[in-house]
Amino acid sequence: MTATATTAARVRTGGPKDDGPKIVEHIAGWILVVALAMLVTSLGLL
Repeated sequence: MTATATTAARVRTGGPKDDGPKIVEHIAGWILVVALAMLVTSLGLL
């Protein structure tokens, strides 16, 4: 089995794709940061 055939046989699992919108990932990352900061401050850890 060649490397091309092995790569083609793999099944996509629904992970992130290379051609997706980068702004959505950027906004989601910042939302996660803000949510974590709110959790830390509400628990009095900071």
